[in-house]
Amino acid sequence: MNKLHWKIGTVLGLLILSFWLLYPSVEWYTKTADDRAKSEAMRMRPKRILNLGLDLKGGTHLLLELDVEKLDKKEKLGDAMTRAIEILRNRIDQYGVGETPISRQGERWIAVDLPGISNTEEAENLIGKTALLEFRLVDTSNEAQAVLSKVDGLDTPPFDKNGALVPEIAKLMPKNTALCKAAPGPDGDRARYYVLNASVPVTGAYLESARVETDRQFGTPSIGFTFNKEGGKLFENFTGANVGKYLAIVLDGVVHSAPVIKSRIGGGSGVIEGSFSLEEARNLAIILRAGALPAPVNIIEKRVVGPGLGEDSIKKGLSASLIGFLLVVAFMVVYYKGGGFIANIALALNFVFLMAAMSYFSATLTLPGIAGMILSLAMAIDANVLILERMREELHLSKPVAMVIPVGYDKAWSAILDSNVTTWIAAIFLFQFGSGPVKGFAVTLTIGLLIGMFTSVFVTRVIYEFWLTSNPKELSI
Repeated sequence: MNKLHWKIGTVLGLLILSFWLLYPSVEWYTKTADDRAKSEAMRMRPKRILNLGLDLKGGTHLLLELDVEKLDKKEKLGDAMTRAIEILRNRIDQYGVGETPISRQGERWIAVDLPGISNTEEAENLIGKTALLEFRLVDTSNEAQAVLSKVDGLDTPPFDKNGALVPEIAKLMPKNTALCKAAPGPDGDRARYYVLNASVPVTGAYLESARVETDRQFGTPSIGFTFNKEGGKLFENFTGANVGKYLAIVLDGVVHSAPVIKSRIGGGSGVIEGSFSLEEARNLAIILRAGALPAPVNIIEKRVVGPGLGEDSIKKGLSASLIGFLLVVAFMVVYYKGGGFIANIALALNFVFLMAAMSYFSATLTLPGIAGMILSLAMAIDANVLILERMREELHLSKPVAMVIPVGYDKAWSAILDSNVTTWIAAIFLFQFGSGPVKGFAVTLTIGLLIGMFTSVFVTRVIYEFWLTSNPKELSI
């Protein structure tokens, strides 16, 4: 009896835990769309909730290509792709889009789904920036001034379509320098340029954090940054050796500010000022925190999925699932009577446990994922059918009820295990070699099979063992 109490306590404990895990998801999706948008803007979105995929929620699909020609020659392509995917994931996670599907496609392509983001420009700005932060000295020599005067006299940009300097400017450039464009001003003035030293003593690789700050006097946003210990020391030594010179803060080849170094800058922190909007400053801080991509990425395909398609898919998926569930429940009760009713209880618990597990892992639910969920539920009910049929065979041999139940489970176990293991093997291969939706199907199926075996074998047996304490004479199957 003590063993039975322990089993019942385990089932009830898991049920209570599941409801606790599901509560944030239920609360989130019962809010209005406006309330959810406000909560996301305030970074108050719950962490452990079930996320809806692109095919259910709508959003943006992007296919990116890593510019391998601009990779550091010391870095291998495989390592660069892995790092690029991790950096993109960090950027998107910090933006507030949970569990975004990001996968490698072929040799140098990356597929990204952004559920809930239908503004492609916003998505491109978040993902496409290399975010290479550099600190360089401004060349104020007479030769550099002659270059800037010549550039001001041009009617066209000083760069050709490939990004190289036009010959008449290139021949005037001092040695070991580069011409960089300044960020546009708030009034959209004529483009300005700086001649910078080619050497880059400090980069954003040493950044520890980046955050949005606002000017106390004017309220304009800027980006505060902090170096790690090594970067702070380099920055302090660099500024100390160049007091009185201009320090250019360059992001992705664009000069955002070039203040005078008035004294040695200790403490390992600073500010990037520019004509940022609050949203631009926030996105830039996210990108800097996540790190620079190993090379630029080019968006070669973008596709917006409207939320109407997602709502329609959800309604049809729910309707199909509900109809199928009710038909299975009705069949089990009609054909197996009391045994079918117990199997239905296990099926309902299976669904609750599966949704709770997916909420805990902040999984992304897609249409293929729903298919995997339905298949796992079907496998669970199939296990109960095997058990009930074995029990029927034992009843036909006129064995007592107390013996029919354990023998039925023991004889059905090998068939249940075999069917689930073979399906697991298929799911493992789908996860290993599939991508995107296929992986989502495999993950949902794998978790569902584990939970299905638990509910169909352990939970139903606990119910039967509890029922046996009343010394029944007949078994309704």
